[in-house]
Amino acid sequence: MVPEHAEEVLTIYRLGIDEGDATFETAAPTWEQFDSIKLPDHRHVAIDEAGKVLGWVAAVPVSDRCVYAGVVEHSVYVHPDSRGRGVGSALLRALIESTEAVGVWTIQSGIFPENASSLALHQKEGFRVIGTRERIGQHQGTWRDVVLVERRSPAIG
Repeated sequence: MVPEHAEEVLTIYRLGIDEGDATFETAAPTWEQFDSIKLPDHRHVAIDEAGKVLGWVAAVPVSDRCVYAGVVEHSVYVHPDSRGRGVGSALLRALIESTEAVGVWTIQSGIFPENASSLALHQKEGFRVIGTRERIGQHQGTWRDVVLVERRSPAIG
């Protein structure tokens, strides 16, 4: 993922936000905000043969404490027109490869239980459900649960 992808990445993010079951966020960040928090080596885009961004995945550290140095939280978004074509799987596999290459042992995410396709995608790619954090936060005035999923690297730790 490079700055040239910014507009399409943020458009896909906004589309996910607008659907209502992807994130607690209510607006996409600016590219500068996005770029400043996402780990540079763990951002990937899927691009079609014409150069159009089909989806993206990116990770952030879960903590600055050294004990959690090998734990990241990720987001994965696929353009609605590109879903069901293996884009999400390819993105998660790219993230797994890049994180394992530098010793990350846990990739985690919180997913709304209503987002069945994301839960199925993560299960397919080796993530397991840790549990449900009930009423963890409000989204547009409604308390929402989040299913915590993680993938522990079999190669590390």
